[in-house]
Amino acid sequence: MRIERPDVDAADALADLWVDLAAEQRAVGSHLRADANRDSIGENVRRAIVSDGLYVAVAAEDDDYEAEAGDVLGFVMFSASEELLATTATRGTVENLYVRPPYRGSGIGSELLAAAEADLAERGVDAVKLEVLADNEAARRFYRRHGYDPHRLQLEKPVESDNHSKD
Repeated sequence: MRIERPDVDAADALADLWVDLAAEQRAVGSHLRADANRDSIGENVRRAIVSDGLYVAVAAEDDDYEAEAGDVLGFVMFSASEELLATTATRGTVENLYVRPPYRGSGIGSELLAAAEADLAERGVDAVKLEVLADNEAARRFYRRHGYDPHRLQLEKPVESDNHSKD
């Protein structure tokens, strides 16, 4: 398996993987509509590729994975953040990290995350931030194993109205 930068020709296939990610996230509380956002994420993927903010894990010929050489096994999108307010740390953001289900637990996510972190460190960031859904315990465990701790929590509640109740 190789970690590499994709070219813009890979954007549509990567947008499809993002749709898979978003669809899976619905089971752990995401409000994102997977297919409805495909075009928007396709543009985000293209921007990330052009700005060197995306890596893919690609199957190699000598891998033990049940994948064809050249198949994308996962991806990570990231950026150096531009804060609106002055802060004490320059932060980068891991925006999306996804490994196709058959390849999870094999270290691919760890390698993708390490590549993004190394790239962000070269860009001069002091810290890396990311979001994880509160109910996604598997992702929370993964990030804790990699040294991520809660920094800021986002809370949410439904608005009560005639159309929405607590029942």
